[in-house]
Amino acid sequence: MSSAPRPTVDEAEPSLPHPTSAAEAPGDPADLVFGAFSSSGPWVLDPDDLPWRAGADALRAKVAAQVPVVVRRRRVPPLARVARTGVDLGSAMAGWWLVERSRARRQGRPEISRAGASRRLRRAFERLGPTYIKLGQIISSGEGLFPPELVAELRLLRDRVPPETYEDVRAVVESDLGRPLEEVFTTFDPEPLAAASIAQVHAATLSSGEEVVVKVQRPQVAATVREDLAAMSWIAPALIGRIPVAALANPPALVELFAETVSEELDFRLEADNMLDVAHVLAVTGQRSVVVPRPHPRLVTRRVLVMERLDGYSFDDVDGMRAAGIDTEAVVRALIVSFLEGATLHGVFHGDLHGGNLLVQPDGRVALLDYGITGRLDEPRRLAFLRMLMAGSLNDARMQLAALRDLGALPPDTDLDAVVADLGLDQAPQDPTTMAPEDLLREVREVTRRLLSYGARFPKVLMLFVKDLLFIDGALATLAPDIDLFAEITQIATYFTLRHGSRIAGDIGIDPRDNPVDLEGVRAAVGVTSDVDHLTYRELRARRELIRRRMEDHRRRARR
Repeated sequence: MSSAPRPTVDEAEPSLPHPTSAAEAPGDPADLVFGAFSSSGPWVLDPDDLPWRAGADALRAKVAAQVPVVVRRRRVPPLARVARTGVDLGSAMAGWWLVERSRARRQGRPEISRAGASRRLRRAFERLGPTYIKLGQIISSGEGLFPPELVAELRLLRDRVPPETYEDVRAVVESDLGRPLEEVFTTFDPEPLAAASIAQVHAATLSSGEEVVVKVQRPQVAATVREDLAAMSWIAPALIGRIPVAALANPPALVELFAETVSEELDFRLEADNMLDVAHVLAVTGQRSVVVPRPHPRLVTRRVLVMERLDGYSFDDVDGMRAAGIDTEAVVRALIVSFLEGATLHGVFHGDLHGGNLLVQPDGRVALLDYGITGRLDEPRRLAFLRMLMAGSLNDARMQLAALRDLGALPPDTDLDAVVADLGLDQAPQDPTTMAPEDLLREVREVTRRLLSYGARFPKVLMLFVKDLLFIDGALATLAPDIDLFAEITQIATYFTLRHGSRIAGDIGIDPRDNPVDLEGVRAAVGVTSDVDHLTYRELRARRELIRRRMEDHRRRARR
């Protein structure tokens, strides 16, 4: 039987840098000892009595082993799907080439070209259906990894997915649960609370009286995804360098990354297992300010997931939270700390943070939803991950590169000293706001070219981690714009030192108690010089906007 990791906490708990909620108080559900759940759940979970969890590890390994087979370029592809994909994507790019690209060149406004390509791609994804909509949704949460015009356009795919009919939903539920709907539920809302590319969610009431939400997979979506992945793997090599968006990454590698990400989402037993693992990590690290909905002990199948219903403020309802007296800075701090602890100490973290997956409850606790995408690190990669973050806090560029190599982002035989020298990582940082736009653009291009020449790639778990960091970056902008970033980083580093110092020292041989955080590395990361000792997130955003405008102006002048 699969079981969640059961790490031990080795320090007396210091004062936490975020709000906590006491667990195991008199009258609290017994399963709070095991996981970070709500304090008044509809049922109590026994982790040793969950039939759907049996064999989860073997199932996860089987799904992972199928990915290379699915994305292997076939001699004869699924011709009908390749043709449909080629027509939709080809016509989208042809329209962009003839209209927006030409207009952008005439007017000297490259943003017209990017916006046009993004809009046409979004429309093509909508026509191509669930797999491409899912791909678009994943890209839309990668602000900073993809062009802002593309991210903004593909965000529209999050709430524009037509729901399945109630009759089809009912058929899936009854088929997977093996009973008529009325035997399981006294109410089942025909209108979904949300409809996504892979599944949709309905409010319901169990026959035993508990209010729940029911996640139901779309009929035939698994077969559609497999066929689409085969078509994508056939088309991807032809897209290398062909369109502006594809030029940002290696399209075949992006298809493989997408296949790894979406494959686990097609089995809700794995999602429920992810929920328990994340809840357990939160519990053993004492992070009771983040809660996970309980999956039902029995009503979980490959295509149906019944879970506890949690309510709260939308993550972007900042005014509502503050009016209710919720400390929004503490909310985002709790998210950061729990995210870092899960990744570095236990190798498990939520891999798809975005506003739709988070609710803030009236007591300030964050309800973390939707576990279809979860980052998992085996022990060697977890240690590499921990070394990478410790190296960042110590401003040790070579150690960071070694950790990235061990994570698979660089080839095993990479000459790390050569990379440090080649990229100038041993040099003092230069403030990008003081650089001429052409120099900054040249430097970015050169760094990218050199990294690619060393064989750099983007492993799945690193992509998920960076994507989550980018979401947290945006959350800081809305929930804590006036927080002092340097003071906050120091406070979180101090927390990790006091809370987990001996664990970190035992894991990687570096004791944070003897190695205080070096803010010079942080200053280099945000592009400020050593004389800057205070930087709010609002000020950082203003700097980024200044750089963006200067780069845009430079591109316009260059085209003219």
